[in-house]
Amino acid sequence: MSYSPVSPEFTLLDRYWRAANYLSVGQIYLMDNPLLREPLKPEHIKPRLLGHWGTTPGLNFIYAHLNRVIRKQNLNMIYICGPGHGGPGMVANTWLEGSYSEIYPHISQDAAGMQRLFKQFSFPGGIPSHAAPETPGSINEGGELGYSLSHAFGAAFDNPDLVVPCVIGDGEAETGPLASSWHGIKFLNPERDGAVLPILHLNGYKIANPTLLGRSSDEDLHQLFSGYGYEPIFVCGHEPEKMHPLMAEALDNAFSKIAQYQREARSGNASTDVPRWPMIILRSPKGWTGPKTVDGKKVEDFWRAHQVPVAACREDDGHRQILETWMRSYQPDDLFDEQGRLKPELQALAPEGDKRMGASPYANGGLLRRELDTPGIAEFACDVSEPGAEMAQATEHLGRYLSVLFQRNRDNFRLFGPDETASNRLTPVFDVTSRTWLERTEPYDEQLARDGRVMEILSEHQCQGWLEGYLLTGRHGLFNCYEAFIHIVDSMFNQHAKWLKVSRKLGWRKPISSLNYLLSSHVWRQDHNGYSHQDPGFIDHVANKKADIVRIYLPPDANTLLWVGDHCLRTWDRINVIVAGKQPAPQWLDMASAVTHCEAGMGEWRWAGTTPENEQPDVVMACAGDVPTMETMAAVDLLREMLPGLRIRVVNVVDLLALQPEEQHPHGKSDAEFDALFTQDKPVIFAFHGYPTLIHRLTYSRTNHRNFHVRGFNEEGTTTTPFDMTVLNELDRYHLAQEAILRVPGLADTHPELLEDLQQRLAEHHRYVREHGEDLPEVQNWKWPSATAPGAPD
Repeated sequence: MSYSPVSPEFTLLDRYWRAANYLSVGQIYLMDNPLLREPLKPEHIKPRLLGHWGTTPGLNFIYAHLNRVIRKQNLNMIYICGPGHGGPGMVANTWLEGSYSEIYPHISQDAAGMQRLFKQFSFPGGIPSHAAPETPGSINEGGELGYSLSHAFGAAFDNPDLVVPCVIGDGEAETGPLASSWHGIKFLNPERDGAVLPILHLNGYKIANPTLLGRSSDEDLHQLFSGYGYEPIFVCGHEPEKMHPLMAEALDNAFSKIAQYQREARSGNASTDVPRWPMIILRSPKGWTGPKTVDGKKVEDFWRAHQVPVAACREDDGHRQILETWMRSYQPDDLFDEQGRLKPELQALAPEGDKRMGASPYANGGLLRRELDTPGIAEFACDVSEPGAEMAQATEHLGRYLSVLFQRNRDNFRLFGPDETASNRLTPVFDVTSRTWLERTEPYDEQLARDGRVMEILSEHQCQGWLEGYLLTGRHGLFNCYEAFIHIVDSMFNQHAKWLKVSRKLGWRKPISSLNYLLSSHVWRQDHNGYSHQDPGFIDHVANKKADIVRIYLPPDANTLLWVGDHCLRTWDRINVIVAGKQPAPQWLDMASAVTHCEAGMGEWRWAGTTPENEQPDVVMACAGDVPTMETMAAVDLLREMLPGLRIRVVNVVDLLALQPEEQHPHGKSDAEFDALFTQDKPVIFAFHGYPTLIHRLTYSRTNHRNFHVRGFNEEGTTTTPFDMTVLNELDRYHLAQEAILRVPGLADTHPELLEDLQQRLAEHHRYVREHGEDLPEVQNWKWPSATAPGAPD
């Protein structure tokens, strides 16, 4: 369908767009005189001019046209603003539609409210310049570019009634995460999912350079995105009276195709091919409708429009006149009445109720969140007759739990990972579901299905972005990944943590499900892949964030992993990091003991130690992590053999941040509780999964910190054997036992032969590994002094 440029509908639409542009400029520049009812004076202008104009008029243009489609088709829609620094446009449009003032009543829809709207933007005590959590309708902060399209697909999964237009700036399109996110359509099932409409907004420039796609020809762009599987629709120009009908026609065409694909899929008549989903490529000038030149230099349609096109408006009369002429070009008296309210004929262009994009419950996912239907963990428990007697793969037991979770939550839970679900031993999930796959399949393919619920793509960025979009729109999920490569999303983790921190202070944003990481194939069992796969530093990165947001768990065996996994999946507004090995390992606690231990966060394993009740130990052997726990237990076994009279206390830590004082973290232990475990003056030999400095950071204020001797990953790695990895980093049983002998006063002097014996064992191990390529075979017959069964730890 083609439209006439002189249609009254487009005249009104152009006025609405002008209103959004006027409000956007006002936010960047003004702190008073919002309707220009008097000549602009220096005191009307902010002392510090901050914000981004260049992308904003294009964002406003798209928003106004999407409003038209929503009203026409009664759609549920959220607006993903990839150029997040176009925040003034998002704020302006939600104010025009009324959703902003409903949330923030003091920013009323009149002249007084407009003045407050302008002053608060990028102003001390006000709002950020990005489409932040404070912005109604936003689920993509945009302060860091690259994640908009993956967020959009995450929002569309399992939301069949939702359409997600996603505006991608041509600067953002140059980022790695965005470049891989175009493949999302290969995972989008039109039968059960919503739809994503990418709108690639090409205004030609970044901060100070042309953009690669902006300088590409239409033919090249058509070939590129056709190759990705899209049907590109071009809207190009700079004259508003011509662009409005072109955009309306493009959107009508795109939404017609979306509806057709969904209708066919949901009636059972869909092709097995991936639909050729539409996308729009919008070419419009950077800083559209703004000043053409300033001080003789090109501004509109050039990089100088990116941020604040006219500077020094307080001090420079000429610049202030340019600003006033610019703002008056939008004809505010034609847009707002005497009270500063949007004129009724323009108010009528906005959708109503929760159809407004700023009021959509899909962009405030806590409103839609349903609790997970979780099974009891006891049915997946590992039988433990006595500590260390059984060997099991912890993540396989968790996989059995997840398989039932999938069955009970068929549209409310997904598992995300970069092609590592099977590698991380979560294979039981494939008994009940498959990997999502809409591309062609071969007869010999395995575990691929259009309705699969395991999301695998070899891009940690996409896994993280999809999961974030899925959580932010009200659902639940888990991201499993190799430990070393979760660093790829360090920055995305940062952004999500900041989003949670801010949104928790906003009463109108309801809690969303926690972002849960399962890090397996961890540092201590990456012996075969070598040094490149050996890094436990993500937990250091996580520990830097606000205590009320992050949790770090190091379950030592299968039953503790089951408790931790179940607990994390039922929490909200958190980021939970679980580190657990996938290889066969000794099992320490039966389920009852595991529950007690995990609820405490850390505790003494009295059955493993040799200290009589109500007496102080000579040494505390502490551990956090599955391999450090195993090596600590082996070291205790050695010490019991060598020094039967040595009083040993074994302490295991599951909830790492419980090591902090209670004033620093909600799970932190009081000084009295901490001292009761770690003593006030005895040596503590702490075997830790990660970098030793983290334990020192977490315990620096404790009474006995000076006696903490931490062994962990020390940046020593290579292609080697599992046990040799611990030896290289001096985390093995021999080094731990040596450390204990050296730190207990007097032992090294009275028993030098024990240190020599341990050194000989280490030397023999090295010789054997270098000759045979495997660890020295050992028979470990675990026999503990206090019990033949685990019992509940203190």
